Amino acid sequence: MVFTSENFEQEVLKSDKPVLVDFYADWCGPCKMLSPSVAAMEALFDGKVKIGKLNVDDSSDIAEKYNVMSIPTLIFFRNGEPVETSVGLISKEVLQEKLEAIAK
Repeated sequence: MVFTSENFEQEVLKSDKPVLVDFYADWCGPCKMLSPSVAAMEALFDGKVKIGKLNVDDSSDIAEKYNVMSIPTLIFFRNGEPVETSVGLISKEVLQEKLEAIAK
């Protein structure tokens, strides 16, 4: 799923499921390295956690609101509130552990 300034409130803040937002940019090397792990989690957590990407160049207002200074940044939301933030490249295993924790 692609999150944008236009759909962020509806898709993330008003979601009835936990949400993972991957803040990225097309020019970001580490973002490209993290992307396959995020994609793998979409299939693994389908129906339990909503997972999507937000391009910081296209939606800088959202990135600023959540103080995203470095990318990739992953922010985990529950009930419309950020509950955890991860900055930088993380392993697929660590990402899965974090998602399992918020999916409960």
